[in-house]
Amino acid sequence: MRFRQRQRNQQRACRLERYRATARTRPITGVSRVGLAPDTHARMTPVRRGVCRLRRHRTRLNRKTPLVGLGPPRRHARRGPLRALEMSASSPSQAKEQDDDTKPLWTYVTKIKRVADGGNYEIKCNICDFTFNGSYTRVRAHLLKMTGKGVRVCQKVTVVKLIDLKKIDNEVTLRVERSKTKSVSLPSVSTQHQMDTNTLGVDPKKRKTSSVENPFNLQARETLDHEIARMFYSLGLPFHLARNPHYRKAFAYAANNQISGYQPPCYNKLRTTLLQNERRHVENFLQPIKNAWSQKGVSIVSDGWSDPQRRSLINLMVVTESGPMFLKAIDCSNEIKDKDFIAKHMREVIMEVGHSNVVQIVTDNAAVCKAAGLIIEVEFPSIYWTPCVVHTLNLALKNICAAKNTEKNNVAYEECSWITQIADDAMFVKNFVMSHSMRLSIFNSFNSLKLLSIAPTRFASTIEDDVAKAKFVKDTLLDDKWWDKVDYILSFTSPIYDVLRRMDTEASSLHLVYEMWDSMIEKVKNAIYQYERKEKSEGSTFYEVVHSILIDRWTKSSTHLHCLAHSLNPRYYSHEWLSEDSNRVPPHQDMELTRERLKCFKRFFLDVDVRRKVNIEFANFSDGREGFDDLDSLNDRGQMDPKAWWLVHGINAPILQKIALKLLAQPFSSSCCERNWSTYSFIHSLKRNKMTPHRAEDLVFVHSNLRLLSRNTPQYHQEETKMWDVAGDDFGSLDDCGILEIASLSLDEPELEGVFFNDDC
Repeated sequence: MRFRQRQRNQQRACRLERYRATARTRPITGVSRVGLAPDTHARMTPVRRGVCRLRRHRTRLNRKTPLVGLGPPRRHARRGPLRALEMSASSPSQAKEQDDDTKPLWTYVTKIKRVADGGNYEIKCNICDFTFNGSYTRVRAHLLKMTGKGVRVCQKVTVVKLIDLKKIDNEVTLRVERSKTKSVSLPSVSTQHQMDTNTLGVDPKKRKTSSVENPFNLQARETLDHEIARMFYSLGLPFHLARNPHYRKAFAYAANNQISGYQPPCYNKLRTTLLQNERRHVENFLQPIKNAWSQKGVSIVSDGWSDPQRRSLINLMVVTESGPMFLKAIDCSNEIKDKDFIAKHMREVIMEVGHSNVVQIVTDNAAVCKAAGLIIEVEFPSIYWTPCVVHTLNLALKNICAAKNTEKNNVAYEECSWITQIADDAMFVKNFVMSHSMRLSIFNSFNSLKLLSIAPTRFASTIEDDVAKAKFVKDTLLDDKWWDKVDYILSFTSPIYDVLRRMDTEASSLHLVYEMWDSMIEKVKNAIYQYERKEKSEGSTFYEVVHSILIDRWTKSSTHLHCLAHSLNPRYYSHEWLSEDSNRVPPHQDMELTRERLKCFKRFFLDVDVRRKVNIEFANFSDGREGFDDLDSLNDRGQMDPKAWWLVHGINAPILQKIALKLLAQPFSSSCCERNWSTYSFIHSLKRNKMTPHRAEDLVFVHSNLRLLSRNTPQYHQEETKMWDVAGDDFGSLDDCGILEIASLSLDEPELEGVFFNDDC
C-alpha cells in the first residue's frame, strides 16, 4: 500500500510539472506583465483554469500527505506564472498606495486606461481637459510647466497654482531623499599613519594607541586635514581661503552635527537650486540695511563693462555708509546704449529703492551718462546726477601729464610736453630692465627690491643686446637733471594723487570734496612756485595752465550738492579749522557756497513756507544761536565726527538735521562699481565663458553681498577670519598698505573702462 501510494503521488507530481511547463512554453499573444489583453482572454481561459485547478489539487495533497522526499509543505513557495498571476491580482492597490504617497500630482489627472508596457497610461488633465499618453514624469512636466519633456504644458495653471504645485512636489522629493539610506565608507586607519609606522619599522597591527588619542580621535582629525589639504593642492586654491568664515562654518557644522551618510551637493545642485536659495537667503539678510535707507539715504552708482563674450553689461549698485550693495547687472546686447536707454534703467532702480531715499546718482563723466543724469533730474528734482571725482581727477592728470597736440590745446601742450617726454623715457627704462635676464638675479639678491609694473607676467626673459639702447638707459639713469625733473613732476602731482587715493573708496566723503579740492590746488601752486623759485605775487605760465585744467575739471563735475554738504559740516565753522589759514572763512560767509546752497534748498523744498523754516534753521546752526549756542555744541564742532555732531546737537533743527544725516553719509565716486567688474571677471572668466548672464548675475550678487554682510560683523576683525577677503596669501598687516594697493585697482586698465563711456568728455 505504501508503495502504491508513493507511486500515485509521484505521478501526480509529474503531471503537475507537465502542466506547469505547458503554461510556461505555450505562446500567448497580447499578454503584458500585469494582465491579459481583451482579445486573448478566451484563448487563455482553459490554461488559466487548468493552472488554478492544479494549484488547488496540490494544496489538497499537501494538507493530506506530503510528498516523500520533498520535505514539509511550503505554502508561500510559489514560483513562475502562478506567482506572477497572484501578484498581478494584488499589486494595483499597493501601487496606488505608493503613487498617492510619493506621486501626489496623480490626484490632478485621471487615468483613462493603460496603453503600453510599464507605467504608461492614457491620461486626462483635470484642470485643462488635455489628454496625453505617458507616465508620472509627463504628468509633472504638464502640471509644473516643464518644457522639453515631450508633453504640452498646462495652459490653465495660474502662477499661484503653480507655486502650490511646486511646493507639494518639492516636499515629496525632500521626503524621499531623506528616507534614502546612504553609507559612506571611511578609512579606519590613516594612510599617513601607516606610512609613518612603516618608515620607523613598526608593524601597524602591533602599534598601540595612546590614552589621549582615543577620546579625541586624533587619527581621524589628521586624515581629514590631509583630505582638505589635497583639495587645496589639486585645485590650486589660494591659502587665504582658509580664513573664509563660510569655509570654517561648513566643517564646524559637519563636525558638531551627526549627519550620517551625508554627501556634498553635486554640480547641478550647486549651480541651480542652491544658488537660487542662497540669493533669497542673502536678500533676507540685506533687509535690515534696506530698512535704514529712509533715514540714511543712498547713492546709486553705475558703470559699464564687456564680458569675455563681448556682451555689453551695465551694473547698478547702492552705496550707503554700510558699504556697496550689488543690485543687478543689465545685459545690453543688441541694444542702443543712448541716454534714454540708460535713463530707463536708472529710473527702474530708483523706483525699486524709493525715490525719496535716493540722494544722488554717480557715474563717470561720459556725455551719454551726463545726458541720462539730466533726464533723471528733471523727473526727480530732489535727485542729483554727480560725476565720479576719481574719474575727474584721473582725467585731469591725463590732461597735464599726457597733453594732446591739438589746435585748441596748443598752449597746454607747449607747457606740458616735457612731462610726456620724461614719462616716455621712464617707460623705456622700465621695459629695458624688465626684458633683461639680469633683473632676475638682481631681484633674487635683494628681497626688498621691487620694480612696480602693470605689465603681465612674463614666463621667459629676452636678452637685450642693443648697445645704443643700453647706452641711452645708462645715460638717463646717471643724468641728475633728468631725476630732478622726475622729482618735480612727483612734487606737483602728489597732491592730486593723494586726493584721488582718499576718494577712491566707497566711504562717506561728499562733504569733504569742496575743501579737499581747494587745498589740493593750493598745494599744487606751492610745489610749482617752490621749484620755479617765485613769489606768490609773481606769475607762472606753467601754473596757469595746470590751474586752468584743474578748474575746468572742477567746473564740469561740481554740483549744488557739494556746496550744501560742505556747508553742513560743522568742522568748517570751528575755530580750529578757521585758524589754520587766515584766508579761510565759514561757509555761510562764502558767496559761491551761499548761492549754490540756496539753489539746492529750492530743489529740495518746493513749498515756500517749509523752505523759509529751513533757512531759519540754517541761520541758527551757522551762527551758533537758539539751541546751537551751547558750549559743548560749539566746542564739539571741531572735535567730533560731523554725523555724530548732528545726532547729538542737531535736534533743534529737525529738517536740517535730516538732510545733514543723509548728505554726510554719501560717497563721491563710483570706484566700487569698477571693483565689482573685477569680481564679475573673476566669476565670468575665459574659462567659464559659457555661463549665461543671468547665472553670472546671481553669482556676483551672492559673492558681493556676502562680503558686505561679513564686513559688518565683529568676526571680520578677529584673528581667524580677519579681513578674509583682502590681500590674498601675503596677508600680514595692512598698516603700511595704501587704499589702492589693497584694492589692486588701476584706473588705466582697459578691462575696467565702460563700453559706451567716453573718457575724453
